[in-house]
Amino acid sequence: MKKSTLRKLSIVVSLILVVASITGCAKKSEDVSSDKKSLIKIGSKDFTENLILAEIYALALEDKGYEVERVFNVASAVVHTTLVSGDIDLYPEYTGTGLLSVLKLPLETDPQKVYDTVKAEYEKQFDLVWLDYAQANDGQGLVITTAASEQYGIKTLSDLQKNADKLRFASQGEFDVREDGIPALVAKYGAFNWASSKVYDNGLKYEVLKNGEADVAVAYTTEGQLVDDTFTLLEDDKYVWPPYNIAPIIRKAVLDKNPDIAEILNAINANIDTKTITSLNAKVDVDKKEYEEVAKEYYESIK
Repeated sequence: MKKSTLRKLSIVVSLILVVASITGCAKKSEDVSSDKKSLIKIGSKDFTENLILAEIYALALEDKGYEVERVFNVASAVVHTTLVSGDIDLYPEYTGTGLLSVLKLPLETDPQKVYDTVKAEYEKQFDLVWLDYAQANDGQGLVITTAASEQYGIKTLSDLQKNADKLRFASQGEFDVREDGIPALVAKYGAFNWASSKVYDNGLKYEVLKNGEADVAVAYTTEGQLVDDTFTLLEDDKYVWPPYNIAPIIRKAVLDKNPDIAEILNAINANIDTKTITSLNAKVDVDKKEYEEVAKEYYESIK
């Protein structure tokens, strides 16, 4: 075979190898691209509990290969519209907030009915999906010093009403007149004839109780200070207040594209009850840890 022919054959073979190499690289790049998961923008409201929950959700999605953008500390008044507009893809919400503040529907106290209502209406009106709700309920409540609870045998709001004349109430002012405050309690339980009632700043209520200046105060049921056995959260035995169960809500378009997100976040919510989230809040608000640290410790303990 002539040298010129061999040279031509060598060039042809080289070209074939180059093309094969390029094609192989392109195929490999395509395979990697097809395995890459979506960018998910997770939002949160601007308070401890919601920040912890959103960070736990973010860690869980990252652990499953998702890229996550954190859009945290969104004002509660605008977080819903932020989700609807697509500026975020999901965030932790509360069933009672969805029912009363967003949908403006009548009060309902059955947790499953509230969830079923918000789930149906959000999808119909906003193309948003409520994932499974947690047992954790961040609702309205009243807290009493454990000393007073034990002295008078007070465990429920019915017990409290019967013994109100022996107790000093640390009010927040507006609670005395707000529709879902004292008026709602009186309508269901009867009059609360306190021994005395004085208005205090909300941020001071646990200090006021601990210092013996009052016996009863307004509370939310997952506040971190409630881990202290100095305080006893009273049971709303006649169901005055609606439930505020925690659940992630997500844009339907995002969930349709990434259906495994439901399984990932539902598994997280299945572990979160009122005691758990109260404990996590306490680590931030009482022990002064960073919410990212608390969320990571918790996620590592359950994954």
